[in-house]
Amino acid sequence: MTWPLLADLELLVRSDQLGSLSAAARELGLSQPEASRRLSRLEGQLDQQLMVRSHTGSRLTKAGELVAEWSNQLLDQATQWQAGVAALHARTSTQLLLAASQTIAEYLAPRWLAAFRTLHEDVVARLEVHNSAHVAALVASGETELGLVESPSVPAMLESVSIGRDRLVVVVAPGHPWSKRRSIRIQDVAATSLVVREPGSGTRETLEQALEGLPCTPSALELPSNAAVLSAAAAGGGPAVVSALAARGAIADGRLLRVPLSGRPLERELRAVWRRDIPLGHLAEAFVAMLRTDEGMGR
Repeated sequence: MTWPLLADLELLVRSDQLGSLSAAARELGLSQPEASRRLSRLEGQLDQQLMVRSHTGSRLTKAGELVAEWSNQLLDQATQWQAGVAALHARTSTQLLLAASQTIAEYLAPRWLAAFRTLHEDVVARLEVHNSAHVAALVASGETELGLVESPSVPAMLESVSIGRDRLVVVVAPGHPWSKRRSIRIQDVAATSLVVREPGSGTRETLEQALEGLPCTPSALELPSNAAVLSAAAAGGGPAVVSALAARGAIADGRLLRVPLSGRPLERELRAVWRRDIPLGHLAEAFVAMLRTDEGMGR
């Protein structure tokens, strides 16, 4: 028999503890199709039906309950092993490995990492760039130790601390009808076809949260980066709601105009995230501590 993946066993255990596969998938940062694929793989490896799935939900079979109980013991031992190895590596490592969402990676992380290098000259920093959902998934899976995200929510298995705040702004091309208005309402934004980021983007999630409960018009364009969104908006593709950090250059050179939004500003926290069950290594811990000081550059 092929050894099952620990991640698949963890999914089964959390399904048992939370009462459903979908709840476990949300906590672990997995899509529903990926969670179903992992469960099917585990059932195939063990040649046992572990879960009964129906339109009303899911529940473990008797075999599933037994495997979940045994898996829980195995996962506890694996966590201790992982923490020990991580601690051993952290004593001697000079590498800081992290992943950051696009806005943070483009406009903040380079300055943060440069400042950290002045405090730790021997550090080699390596940064991966993804949207916030992908960063959270990488941290949850253990593929990277530390993540920097801008989304309103993160998987429950991740610890998070605030490292600053960011504001979203509405921008339009100079010829757009909104360019002559003193301000617009959030209802106007909801009723307009926007140029937006892709699902999984922290900017997209923050916007959707602000528009929740309002009748919304379908997006005009859905694009995978801040630069693409800004270029499309400047070319007349429609208004965009983006980070003030991302829009700063295009507003300064006149390619885009900022339209004030009446009412509560669209603000969000920037956060550092890591696994609750795995202590941060000394470099990652020092990096987070630097960002949380009064002089922290995320403020």
